[in-house]
Amino acid sequence: MMICDIQHLTKQFGGDDILTDVSLFIEHQDRIGLIGRNGSGKTTLLRLIARLDSEDSGTIYQKSGLSIGYLAQLPVFDNVMTGRDVLWTAFATLVGLQHSLQQIERDMATKTDQIEQLLERYTQETEAFERQGGYLLDSKIDRMINGLQLHALLDRPFEQLSGGEQTKICLGRMLLTEPELLILDEPTNHLDLDAVEWLESFLADYAGAVLIVSHDRVFLDAVVTRIAELEEGQIQLYQGNYTFYVKEKERLLLEQFHAYQEQQKKIKQMKEAIRRLRQWANEASPPSEKLFRKAKSMERALARIERIKRPKLDAETPDLAFATHGKTSRMVYRVEDVSIAFSKQPLLHSLNFEISAKDRIAIVGANGSGKSTLLHLLLGHLEPTSGLITRGPSVKIGYLSQRIDFPPGERLIDVFRATVNLDEGTARQRLAQFLFFGPRVFLPIEALSGGERMRLMLAILVHSDLNVLILDEPTNHLDIESRDALEEALESFDGTLIAVSHDRYFLNRLFTKTLWLDQTMELFPGPYAYASTKRQTQPPVAKIPKNVVSAKKRPSPSLPVQTTRQVEETIERLEQELTMLDRQLAETTDYEETMKLFSVREQLVQQLDVQYEQFLASE
Repeated sequence: MMICDIQHLTKQFGGDDILTDVSLFIEHQDRIGLIGRNGSGKTTLLRLIARLDSEDSGTIYQKSGLSIGYLAQLPVFDNVMTGRDVLWTAFATLVGLQHSLQQIERDMATKTDQIEQLLERYTQETEAFERQGGYLLDSKIDRMINGLQLHALLDRPFEQLSGGEQTKICLGRMLLTEPELLILDEPTNHLDLDAVEWLESFLADYAGAVLIVSHDRVFLDAVVTRIAELEEGQIQLYQGNYTFYVKEKERLLLEQFHAYQEQQKKIKQMKEAIRRLRQWANEASPPSEKLFRKAKSMERALARIERIKRPKLDAETPDLAFATHGKTSRMVYRVEDVSIAFSKQPLLHSLNFEISAKDRIAIVGANGSGKSTLLHLLLGHLEPTSGLITRGPSVKIGYLSQRIDFPPGERLIDVFRATVNLDEGTARQRLAQFLFFGPRVFLPIEALSGGERMRLMLAILVHSDLNVLILDEPTNHLDIESRDALEEALESFDGTLIAVSHDRYFLNRLFTKTLWLDQTMELFPGPYAYASTKRQTQPPVAKIPKNVVSAKKRPSPSLPVQTTRQVEETIERLEQELTMLDRQLAETTDYEETMKLFSVREQLVQQLDVQYEQFLASE
């Protein structure tokens, strides 16, 4: 059943065409992923569908009485309302009905002369309350709180919550209203991995239609059944999820390019035939009118050909390449029995791990588990309450913060040149590699979008002296093409990589170790998918002991007796084998082969631990 039909929609802003000819048909229970480059007009289209803006031309037909849920901007609530109060506003009608039933109950106790009328009213309103799911309100609220992990926000005043926290509460409120058309614009941005996976399962069972703008490729694969790509003001539909779209678009582009080449060949042949006909007509004695007419007829046929536009086989992406500067020491970080507390409330407790040169470690966990705090400890921005963090002597760090703040009032090019010592002409050339073209380099920092701020920070990092990259949610605000470019650059990066992210595609593609914070700390010798599976099926393979320092000082009674020199040689041999194994893991794409290599790697790590214990005991 059709609930929304969009025909030939156009929209301009400031004389620029944003939407030129958009058509889209939305049916009941559709799951549509709307994708496109930053600035392609996705949010504009959502606002038109939600009737928050008006189109310049075209039509939007909507089912009569269609209810739409769209979190366009944060609504204003009474300043005494808590996060829990805001969630309950989703059921304002039912709550009013509940209050009415309570009032009738009080009236029946005092107005005995009206008991028949009150009973009849009470029966009618009770049936309406039950029919609308009134007795399920508490369970629905609890499900939303647990799924989106809103517990810490419930009793705090809504107006005192951060923008991201308010967005999470309002997302929960909107989902509770269960509109017929649910419009979600980057819904995973403020959610941790557990909440994202819960939202996927929620949307899979959702009764209405869902239109989603997202750059999260795994999320799109799990949720949508159609992809609507918005490109150059028009929509191209693909029947399938994101993975299907990628393959299908590549196939269509190749077909279109072949058709373009064939048409260009035909046009060239026709132009050459016209030239020759005219030449022969002029050389005839007398000049041949018949040949002139034939040439003119062929010219008209050429003009009638509908030209195939040359397809862009490669989309414009930032030109990213991170270079390492200087040799990194074997030990990049050593964290020994580190704890940190805020206002006497412990956040991280007894952390013990080591990061070696060229390690690729992803840090994951629920919101509030201390991921960003751990990064700030490694960066030296915070001091631990107890314990010791040792940094290698030759470590040069490049840091990308989740919150990117530049000096207000500055121009983009001035911010770039303040960090990267280049003349204006060279700086503009370098910025063009990051898709800042022409006059855009002179925009004030305040005018940049989140994606543009991220690209500017990446441009600065690329020109920095570093051999260790520490990234906090680096894919936030980037479109899919820019994410691909970033991932390719990081794959080629020869230094050490440490990152916090909730982008599962990013986590699985780049990282060979996963450090999971969840009250305790667990270190897994594999990417996020491997770590997640291990957590669900069995105890972690490399859970780090709480007091690794004292453990190292106790030699195992079962260790064979070796000289210190023999132990050192064994450690060196095992480390070489581990390096070769990590290289194989990085290169293989076969799932079964990956699992076999992980198993071998686990055994090597255990052997190394034993050798290190014996080495430390002999000192």
